[in-house]
Amino acid sequence: MNNSAKTGYVKRTQKDYSLSFKLQVVKEIESGQLERLHAHLKYGIQARSTITQWLRKYGTFDWENLSVVTVAKTPEQRIVELEAKIKLLEKQKSRAEHLAERADKKAIIFDMMVDLAEQEYNIQIRKNYAPELSKSSKQNTKKP
Repeated sequence: MNNSAKTGYVKRTQKDYSLSFKLQVVKEIESGQLERLHAHLKYGIQARSTITQWLRKYGTFDWENLSVVTVAKTPEQRIVELEAKIKLLEKQKSRAEHLAERADKKAIIFDMMVDLAEQEYNIQIRKNYAPELSKSSKQNTKKP
């Protein structure tokens, strides 16, 4: 290592950094604790490209496919995730059942109102009957 007496700056090479140090820096950057520039300044790493090389070599990011490599979840994490999904689905099911019950009640009330209106005004409101043909339409439909 070359020491500069005036600035207190120590010029380092790749060999001067231990593997554990490199892994620590990569971990801090990937976890979001530090940005590359801040790691460069904090640890006195000579160049920012050095950190980029470490990230490519030791990080979990797939630089060739430009996608994040997913780490396999532990069974406990998977269980917690599935339990959260179950709770969400149960809430959605409960809401759907409530809305279905409400729609059924509305349909029943609507039928009751139509029945009352038919009785009160003595008319047919529902269209499930065959319309009567008038005399003129009966005459037009007869074939000679």
